[in-house]
Amino acid sequence: MNSKALYFRLLRYIIPYWRIFALVILAIIVMAVTDPILAASIQPLLDGGFVEKDPTTMKLMPIFLILLFLIKGLTMLASTIGMTWVASRLVMDLREGMFRKILTLPTSDFDKTSSGVLLSKVTYDVSRVMAAATDVLLILVRDSLAVIGLLAWMFYLNWMLSLIVFSTVPAMIGVIRYVSKRLRKMNTSIQDGMGDMTRVLEEAISGHKLVKIFGGHHYEQNRFQTASEQVRHLEVKTQMTSGLSVFIVQMLTASALGIIIYIAALQSSANHITVGGFVSLFTAMGMLFSPIKRLTKVNDKLQQGLAAAQSVFALIDQTSENDKIQQISSHSPFSKETIKKVNTDSSASQMVKKDFVPFSGKLTFQHVDFAYEEQAVPALQDISFTIMPGETVAFVGASGSGKTTLAHLIPHFYSVTRGQLLLDDIDINELSLETLRANLALVSQEVVLFNDTVAANIAYGAMADAPREKIIAAAKEAYAIEFIEQMPEGFDTIIGERGVKLSGGQRQRLAIARALLKDVPILILDEATSALDTQSEQKVQQSLDKLKQGRTTLIIAHRLSTIAKADRIIVMEKGQIVEIGHHTQLIEDQGIYAKLYQIQEGFLEK
Repeated sequence: MNSKALYFRLLRYIIPYWRIFALVILAIIVMAVTDPILAASIQPLLDGGFVEKDPTTMKLMPIFLILLFLIKGLTMLASTIGMTWVASRLVMDLREGMFRKILTLPTSDFDKTSSGVLLSKVTYDVSRVMAAATDVLLILVRDSLAVIGLLAWMFYLNWMLSLIVFSTVPAMIGVIRYVSKRLRKMNTSIQDGMGDMTRVLEEAISGHKLVKIFGGHHYEQNRFQTASEQVRHLEVKTQMTSGLSVFIVQMLTASALGIIIYIAALQSSANHITVGGFVSLFTAMGMLFSPIKRLTKVNDKLQQGLAAAQSVFALIDQTSENDKIQQISSHSPFSKETIKKVNTDSSASQMVKKDFVPFSGKLTFQHVDFAYEEQAVPALQDISFTIMPGETVAFVGASGSGKTTLAHLIPHFYSVTRGQLLLDDIDINELSLETLRANLALVSQEVVLFNDTVAANIAYGAMADAPREKIIAAAKEAYAIEFIEQMPEGFDTIIGERGVKLSGGQRQRLAIARALLKDVPILILDEATSALDTQSEQKVQQSLDKLKQGRTTLIIAHRLSTIAKADRIIVMEKGQIVEIGHHTQLIEDQGIYAKLYQIQEGFLEK
């Protein structure tokens, strides 16, 4: 996207605030007009007041000048405050748009982009857009009008001398265009460098315990210093380029003004120009310096803002998760109207906590293949099985066998590469994401908690309006009530970032309480107890037993002792299903599962 298209797209965000913006532009125009009026008033002041000794001029000119500066000051104040208000709204809207997009990005995008880069875009990049929306626009309108007005007055006084100023314009345009291209590239590089620096900072903060234990201080310091030095080098280089362009433009302007002053002095001595006219012309030329200087330097801020806008819009324009209800395939026993009703009623029932549940929880994988982007070897190959409503099925296998990948296909975090995944005999691609996910609950090894109250973490998202008694009931069923009641403010206690004030078992039980409160037909347990000690695991296991009742449950576990009671166990290896059966049957078959079980039993005995 070129600079013009970028800037106009940026200005479209101002449309909701066009009334205030119009008043700001009006104030800027009035403020800009005061400069040529001030230069023009010098001629009658000198010729009428000092040369001709006109008493009326001597009385009125001071009052006129005071009023002129009053108008200039008020319009400057109004334009600055108004433009800052509009720009702050624009930045807020951009940030909200970026955050809204981040919430809807596919999981694969998060796999490719670090959180530090996204943080840098929302915080650093968008702040530079504000400069393009305020300072740049203010300077462009105000100083362009001031320069035009001053040049017009100069032409009125002496057009031959004024032409000398225009002789420098082609050279100025050439310098500005060349510098613009270099500044855009350098500012884009600065933003990338800031993303790298934020990424290193975010990783060091989130992994501070690991850094301390393994003595990673010097390593992290070197990484941060390298990223910081890159940003510093680029910023210095940018300022040097910008400063050099300003110096060249100012020298061209000063040379032209020097020639003009010399010729004007000769004309004055020959009585071709009055004293007032000469001083007024000289004042106008002197007043040109500041706006021309600002207009020259504004290119730096403009390129920073455009480079930032390019980064911001690149994020906003990223493709969101595919949430289109695809055409009903021939295998589906449901009509399009039925699926539309299910898509509408399911999410609505969850939002208002009705007892109606549209799905029974039957899951069917039909010859499913899946491959991650840029990976030649599929993570899953020809997966076929059916889980009946209320059935508990466990998935086991070595790390990298595809267990978690398979579980991530159900909530549509990833789309199947080949085959079909059906929920109650409906292809999940035919369901809206809201409908599909409203029927699922996930409890994983890495529990996600927010820096909020216990109650808010249990009743999260669409359940935020759940009655307090239901939240308490869910906590009791998850065996979490015992530690919640001991906290300083009970359910209203702030648990810290990522639940830092809680133990691993307590965090898991809060996650289980959250799943219980959601009360959905399908439950996914992804290594829910693998990181816990034996005592905590027993309590969490009791919570899970409560949670699994009456639900279709998928369990991913390394500890085989925790899945012995599962209705079926599916053994996976290198993305394929190699064994299916219940615990006793698989032990008797003396296959892969039996070997894994014997290894774990032998390890526990030791």
